Amino acid sequence: MAARSVTKREGSRDTDHCDIPYYVSEFVEREVGNDYDSLKKLDSLIEKLSESKKQLEEQVLTVSSEVPKRIQNALKNAEDSKKSLNGLLEEETLLSEAISSHLERAEPWMEDLGVLISQVEEIERHLSYLKWISRIEELSDNIQQYLMTNNVPEAASTLASMAELDVKLQESSCSHLLSFVRSTVKFWHKILKDKLSSDFEEVLTQLRWPFVGPPQSQAFGLAAPANASDVSNNLEMLFCQLLKLQTSDELLTKPKQLPEKYALPPSPPIILPIQIMLNPLQKRFRYHFTGNKPTNVLSKPEWYLTQVLMWIGNHAKFLDDKIQPILDRAGSPVNAGLEFSRALVMLILEKLAADIPFLLYDDTLFCHLVDEVLLFERELYSVHGYLSSLPSCMHILSEESCFQRWLTVEKKFALQKMDSMLSSEAAWVSQYKDISDVDEMKVPDCAETFMTLLLVITDRYKNLPTASRKLQFLGLQKELVDDFRIRLTQVMKEESRDSLGFRYCAILNAVNYIATVLADWADNVFFLQLQQAELEVCAESDAVSQLQLGQLASMESSVFDEMINLLERLKHDMLSRQVYHVFKEVTDAAKLYKKERWLSLPSQAEQAVMSLSSTACPMLLTLRDRLLQLEQQLCHSLFKIFWQMLAEKVDTYIYQEIIMANHFNEGGAAQLQFDMSRNLFPLFSHYCKRPENYFKHIKEACIILNLNIGSALLLKEVLQSASENEAALQPNQPSAAAALNELGVYKLAQQDVEILLNLRASWPNTGK
Repeated sequence: MAARSVTKREGSRDTDHCDIPYYVSEFVEREVGNDYDSLKKLDSLIEKLSESKKQLEEQVLTVSSEVPKRIQNALKNAEDSKKSLNGLLEEETLLSEAISSHLERAEPWMEDLGVLISQVEEIERHLSYLKWISRIEELSDNIQQYLMTNNVPEAASTLASMAELDVKLQESSCSHLLSFVRSTVKFWHKILKDKLSSDFEEVLTQLRWPFVGPPQSQAFGLAAPANASDVSNNLEMLFCQLLKLQTSDELLTKPKQLPEKYALPPSPPIILPIQIMLNPLQKRFRYHFTGNKPTNVLSKPEWYLTQVLMWIGNHAKFLDDKIQPILDRAGSPVNAGLEFSRALVMLILEKLAADIPFLLYDDTLFCHLVDEVLLFERELYSVHGYLSSLPSCMHILSEESCFQRWLTVEKKFALQKMDSMLSSEAAWVSQYKDISDVDEMKVPDCAETFMTLLLVITDRYKNLPTASRKLQFLGLQKELVDDFRIRLTQVMKEESRDSLGFRYCAILNAVNYIATVLADWADNVFFLQLQQAELEVCAESDAVSQLQLGQLASMESSVFDEMINLLERLKHDMLSRQVYHVFKEVTDAAKLYKKERWLSLPSQAEQAVMSLSSTACPMLLTLRDRLLQLEQQLCHSLFKIFWQMLAEKVDTYIYQEIIMANHFNEGGAAQLQFDMSRNLFPLFSHYCKRPENYFKHIKEACIILNLNIGSALLLKEVLQSASENEAALQPNQPSAAAALNELGVYKLAQQDVEILLNLRASWPNTGK
């Protein structure tokens, strides 16, 4: 059978190589096999194979006869294609010759036709030129007729159509036509504008425009109730007619522009009727606040700023009630109040651009100007609804030389303020010290004043028009925070000898307060927007690593992270110094307690009442006094960190230096547990519900030392057997951890528990 199986495997391998003998042997093996009865099937098998052979021979004959026919057909098709291609080539040659001949004969005609086409095109241009001239003359004649019949509205509409034609022709190269259109528009625009302006000013005079008094004293121009409706109708009619002249006015009048260095946002010209309404106010402004007038004083910017605000306020109701409905009915998108304010603000911008160069190097005057401008901007936006997308005073202050001076002055005055706040007698005293609800943070006056200073700086620059300028101010704020931190560190080092003193604690409260406020600011929308802007700047300049970019983009970090980290480090160092100082006092007071004769103390049964060990009193009194002192001086969050750090150190000290360094009889163990659970732990019960959880080493050591003899022996045996099972690799045996957990021991390791059990002095003689 083995030989047969080998033969079978070899046969299957050789079949792949078409080895006929092996193929035949495999075929016989498959059809006959070991069953000799199957030899009866040989006849049918031979017939089947013969039939198969016959079919194969027929197929071979069929294929061998068909192949030559297919080749002959393919050759015939190729011959036919070749003949067809030759025929096409001959036709192409004939056609090409015919075309060339035709082009030669037609060339003189084409030249003549090209000349005619050029002439036709020139005539068409002339005709179009004449049509434009005719159209403009027609419109001009219409305007003249309308004016002769005193039909001013139609004349204004016709001029608007002519102005639209002027706009359409702007891209034309016909300079004379353009000049003709522009001069015609200019001619009629001046006539109509003068006439309409005169009539409009007369109506405004009837309305007692402009209103220089307070709003409540205005009659809004209606001299007598009888003609009130006529005046209103005339106002609307003339206003709409002037609106029709807006396009031609924009073509002919170039508005006054401030230099590009101020980077004012693009804005459309003031609409013509509002310009006319503003004329008397602009004259008043230029009369009082330019030249040698006594009201034009560099040290009094508030005079012209306040005047403009008064004008905006005085005219707001009239513009809303009378002018805005006219604009709405005319289909104009203009807001009357904003348009009026925008025009007056442009007066302010021109005035600032002229005055600032004379103030740049006088810190007092420049700072006063900035203060007044910021107050003006605040009222302009909050009271009068001015839009941030329009030109504003902040664009003037953002000009490079002015802005750098502003930054310098801002930093100078901030540093002076910091000097004065730190040198003040009340610098380290909280102004809310007598109000417990408000004084939760116990913030010293200097820290609160400093954060108020930073908040004021933020309010001053938050309306700057560009993110880059805001980021420069943010950089200034970071510098100030770092400078204040360094100053606090210097004062802290001076006070480091008295790390539990009032001033040291006040410095610590200040550091904590600043870090907390900065962390809150980091979630403010304004600073999140600055973070996004900073991310874009950093991405463009490759100034930071990809990791930092990722943190900024994912909002994992904030713009104040670096400052907060430095302040947190300082806070931790100061707290650690305080904990070390108190801990040293506690350990000094615990020297007698450390030497207590734990091995010879009377048992609990031998004492009528358990009392605190006399040697523990100095340690606990020191601990109590310092906790009360620092609870008074530190804010809640800092004191919580302090007592938890101190509790951890005291727990470790008592466990390692007192418990692990002594042996205990039954009375000593009971006394230790009484001292800890009834005296040490309660000192911290004012600050948490379960103070023993912060002294896990002590608590669990007391559990082990105070086990009754039976439980202790059983535990010792379980621990010993657990160690042996672990050494013998028998993991299914009861674990030591489970036994300890049943007793309430989770913190201590098995080895520590074994040591504690060996510290018990009284063990019964078990014969082992």
